[in-house]
Amino acid sequence: MAKRVYEVWKGRNRFFLGGRLIFGPDAKSLLATFSLIVVPVIIFCIFVGRHLRHEFSSYNAGYAVIVAAILYTIYVLVLLLLTSARDPGIVPRNSHPPEEEFTYETGGRQTPSLQFPRTKEVMVNGISVRVKYCDTCMLYRPPRCSHCSVCNNCVERFDHHCPWVGQCIGLRNYRFFFLFVSSSTLLCIYVFAMSAYYMKVLMNDNEGTVWGAMKESPASVVLMAYCFISLWFVGGLTGFHLYLISTNQTTYENFRYRSDNRYNVYNRGCINNFLEVFCTKVKPSRNKFRNPIQEVQQPPPAAARESATNDAGLEDRRVKVEDDLDIGGDLLKISQRHNIEGIESDIRSRGNDQ
Repeated sequence: MAKRVYEVWKGRNRFFLGGRLIFGPDAKSLLATFSLIVVPVIIFCIFVGRHLRHEFSSYNAGYAVIVAAILYTIYVLVLLLLTSARDPGIVPRNSHPPEEEFTYETGGRQTPSLQFPRTKEVMVNGISVRVKYCDTCMLYRPPRCSHCSVCNNCVERFDHHCPWVGQCIGLRNYRFFFLFVSSSTLLCIYVFAMSAYYMKVLMNDNEGTVWGAMKESPASVVLMAYCFISLWFVGGLTGFHLYLISTNQTTYENFRYRSDNRYNVYNRGCINNFLEVFCTKVKPSRNKFRNPIQEVQQPPPAAARESATNDAGLEDRRVKVEDDLDIGGDLLKISQRHNIEGIESDIRSRGNDQ
């Protein structure tokens, strides 16, 4: 039985359910992230939400405190799965370098040398942008693409590799990553607010003493401290990515080009930038991980590419190089033949003189 693409994948990704789910090499960190979300919510439901059921005048309105926490936590976990278990925008590797990019230079030598440009210029919104060649993937990276050293893949619109979700953040999962971070921020605010409200209820029952309320519900104090610390991280991350979205930047671009004062060719205005992230269709994956290897389209051999290419200039250049080599060989043979004939004639003439 033929192997499938994910079974021989050269990146460091981990696949589950027959290649349907793709994670990064540090997928185990998801267990820590899962625990940091679920455990505080369980503590909240048992030690805080359960006691708030009868603190609201409306019939059974107190149960909504627990139900809302559970449903919203499930929503956050779904966003976490959508972020970490999908192709972030991996660019398929080439099996050989792009031969059409080779240049031939003779430099006065009989045998021309092959030169491979490390960068080339492409047009983005009417402005020339330089893209680099990736030696690992053997391709010119598309604009805004970068090679992740953790996953060992080139990722489109590479933002960063997030160890908390165990996956690269790129073109196909950035939207879900931002929704996950921002939703986690709102969950922290909700748990903090409900715990603070429960502390207020206990203070009223204990004649307004904070110490009495803290002794009666230490879990509320722990939850409030935990949520306050977490808000500094997920809240700050949410604000930072709101800035990045409004200016159409990635984390990688912001940290790398911040001091260069480069013009951002991708900025389309604040509203259009948000529409681009949240209102555009997620592009399908460029990799068919579950296909048998035979179904993966392999590039034709060099001879077939040369005969089938439509680029007349490139074909002429190759033909010219071949002709130059043939001509050079012929000239060498002719020169050698003339030299031999000249030597033989000299020997005969000297023999006749003697």
